Amino acid sequence: MTDDGSPLSDQDDETPVGVTLARLRRAAGFTGQELGALTGMSQPKISRIETGTALADPKDVRTLGRALDLDPADVQRLVDRAERAHNRMTDWRPGEPGVADRQREVAQVEQTTREFRVFQPAVIVGLLQTSEYARAILTPFQLDLVASRTGDAPGVVSEAVSARVRRHEVLADQRKKFHFVMTESVLTNRVCRPTDMLAQIERLREVSRQENVTLGIIPEQARLSIPPYHGFELLDDRYVMVDLFNTTLMSRGRVDTSLYRQVFDNLQERAETEIDEILDRHLEIYLDLSRPKSRR
Repeated sequence: MTDDGSPLSDQDDETPVGVTLARLRRAAGFTGQELGALTGMSQPKISRIETGTALADPKDVRTLGRALDLDPADVQRLVDRAERAHNRMTDWRPGEPGVADRQREVAQVEQTTREFRVFQPAVIVGLLQTSEYARAILTPFQLDLVASRTGDAPGVVSEAVSARVRRHEVLADQRKKFHFVMTESVLTNRVCRPTDMLAQIERLREVSRQENVTLGIIPEQARLSIPPYHGFELLDDRYVMVDLFNTTLMSRGRVDTSLYRQVFDNLQERAETEIDEILDRHLEIYLDLSRPKSRR
């Protein structure tokens, strides 16, 4: 205890919130199970918070601090630290390094999400990809890594494609709302065969007609006030996820989610939702590229 009677010390500011909560729980004479009974949390959840296995939610920190009978100022101090921890993009990797594992982990988060806001500047949004387009996107992630480890890169890629396509099932849930924004560049980037792009364009047209989906394309001539540095997925304004080549960065911080919501709204304002003309233009291009050279 410090000179002013607070159980928190300056050293605690450099200590993970969960570790501090564990020390305070022991000092108060509670077991994890007893503290769980007081707060309505399970003992395993409290253990995950204390060990850092799970990032401490600020609401849970407030509940635990009050249950430990901390001074309101100390409770707020811990809550502020938890919020600062959330306002950092964290490396979110599944237990096994593979794109199939990442697809399954993302699917679990999406199942509990009611409103999706997704932006992509370079490739078709994952939830809208056909299986062949997804295969073209996912193959480069695994070929070298898996072939060197197991020699079964094609099998792993197929598993990843299947996992991504299964994620599409959430689109059928009318309780969920989807807002997709892409730049027109996603239609011009040649990441798969022209014949595969024909099916992909029709897939976009089909999904755009769903009542729970808003699909906007930013025309290539549109002037952007925010540079489209990278794609991201904002889930219920609670999570923001950014895909990298080797992992996914995630944040639940209010500062991050608020920033990305502003970015999304800005980009959405520049998107066209009457997309048939844009799609038709690119469909003609890929139809021409798909014809045998002698018939062009």
